Amino acid sequence: MSEPALSSVYLVDAYSDPVLVRINGRASFQNSACLRDFFTETRRQGKTRFVLDFQQCASIDSTFLGVLAGAALGLKKAAPAGSLVLARVGVRNLELIRNLGLHRILIVAGEAVPATFEQCDTALKCADRTEIEHARLVLEAHENLVSIDESNRAKFQDVLTFLKGRVEQP
Repeated sequence: MSEPALSSVYLVDAYSDPVLVRINGRASFQNSACLRDFFTETRRQGKTRFVLDFQQCASIDSTFLGVLAGAALGLKKAAPAGSLVLARVGVRNLELIRNLGLHRILIVAGEAVPATFEQCDTALKCADRTEIEHARLVLEAHENLVSIDESNRAKFQDVLTFLKGRVEQP
């Protein structure tokens, strides 16, 4: 794994309500799988409310945003519907979130802090994945972005085409 992924970490408090996640470092294709797995597992345990703190987030990419989109879509389908709140996102991250249409399916609290993140002290561990598993994650994330805003298809058409070809190879 490259240096940026090693220095980046998601710190969580899975026992709070809402579930809290603090992003330290870069949130990217390199480390989004463990966050997706965390959302899946905590939702399986009945948790439906999440708050993510971006104050220490150095940067985000489209795969990370696609993982958030997938989580938000799943939470909207839950009964009762869940919520995904983004706090202290910063100007650049907010621009990316709005550009891809995520602000329509999750709550952007901006600089408001709807929770305290001091108890976020458990680091998520990212399991090793094969190249194909990783490609499937990135493909799914970008398909999530297209599902929330069709205009994203043009932005990611080359990525989608490449990854579909990659995951369909024998």
